[in-house]
Amino acid sequence: MQRKTLIPLALTAAATLGATTLGVINAQSASAALTSNWYASAPYLMPFDNSPPDAIEVMNATGQKAFQLAFILAPNGGGCTPTWDGTRAVSADTDAANLISRIRANGGDVSVSIGGYGGTKLGQTCGTPAATAAAYQQVVTKYGLKAIDFDLEEPEYENAAAVHNELGAAQILQQNNPGLYVSVTTAGTAAGTGWFGQQMLNDAKSLGFTPNNFSIMPFDGGFNGASAQTSALEAFHGILMNTFGWDSATAYAHEGVSMMNGRSDAGEYFRQADFQTVLDYATGHQLARYTYWSVNRDRQCADPNQSTTSGTCSSVPQTAWEFTKYTARFAGATPPTSIPPTSSSPTPSTGACSAPPWSSSTAYTGGALVSYNGHTWKAQWWTQGETPGSAGVWVDQGTCGGTGTTQPPTCPPAWSSSTAYNGGATVSYGGHKWTAKWWTQGDIPGNNSQGVWTDNGAC
Repeated sequence: MQRKTLIPLALTAAATLGATTLGVINAQSASAALTSNWYASAPYLMPFDNSPPDAIEVMNATGQKAFQLAFILAPNGGGCTPTWDGTRAVSADTDAANLISRIRANGGDVSVSIGGYGGTKLGQTCGTPAATAAAYQQVVTKYGLKAIDFDLEEPEYENAAAVHNELGAAQILQQNNPGLYVSVTTAGTAAGTGWFGQQMLNDAKSLGFTPNNFSIMPFDGGFNGASAQTSALEAFHGILMNTFGWDSATAYAHEGVSMMNGRSDAGEYFRQADFQTVLDYATGHQLARYTYWSVNRDRQCADPNQSTTSGTCSSVPQTAWEFTKYTARFAGATPPTSIPPTSSSPTPSTGACSAPPWSSSTAYTGGALVSYNGHTWKAQWWTQGETPGSAGVWVDQGTCGGTGTTQPPTCPPAWSSSTAYNGGATVSYGGHKWTAKWWTQGDIPGNNSQGVWTDNGAC
């Protein structure tokens, strides 16, 4: 359940007019929605932190067409307006809009997830279902959404009024946006879901609200492997039948699963074979949804068996984007058998700074090469205004004028939990170089809810 909301990297805010224009463009480009099986399979992707991968690279490597962008929250300072991660106002956003446009231009689409673990939810601050719905409608309209996910977790999970606002808002959005695909995601337990999950279902019943699916997250709760997950799904199936009076087929048709790949926050392990077993269960019982957290983690760590949980890798041996192929299969696609090189692979040197100089005003897409301070740098995803060497989006390809394949840069001193680091300090951890954004002590690089460390790539 601990799909952490992290503080995003600072990006340049666009003018309101520019953001509005992009919103109109995106709404128009979304007119041809995907079929619902793609929204039902969309894996979660954090677009602003945890070293976001290039979505187009993932699409090409896996066949996956849709992603669940996370998370929409209330502003950190309070209020009833939607933001990305509590810090980035949707009204002024151009970065997520740009990403969505790129995904759509390549034949895909997105759903947007609201809530997640931690942070202040709009259901807690907006006061009423109608006010909460009005805030979310801004997101639907801005990005021309055809799908939205209500991820009801801590701390609102235990706040009955907040959950009621969220469910009421979901119902209003469903009524005011015909065809909108709505999923509700909540905690899983060995018994299916816990007391608060049952209260959420009871509230939905009292409202007469039926989303496309209710999905549980069978991880971070004493699970380990697929058998524990399918057992929980069977138990949740019984809860859905008993709560709503559905027959077995109807309950399965409104049930979904959201997993976590590799090592979970609680130290559980869910490997490729577990994903296959749950996929077989989901397709065999005609479940409504099969997804996981997260695409940011769908790559191998420097140590493929590291004993810590990372937001940027899975802690199990794998090929890049291997877990996303399971969601593509659930949607009915046949993933490619070979995987294109990842954007962080060693790259031949381009000579004496043959790449164009980096410019703060230029927008770069994943794979773009620039020169800066005598080095060649490669963008891992879309970026603008982020200086090479001080932002994790850029991977150092070595000094200009080198020959052959550039090797990763030398690792700085190893991170220590007892050392206090100032902003700008660099450490090595898990085979990667990390840069502190501000003062920190005891925050593990790649595994802290404050997002203090920026991943600068392998070293």
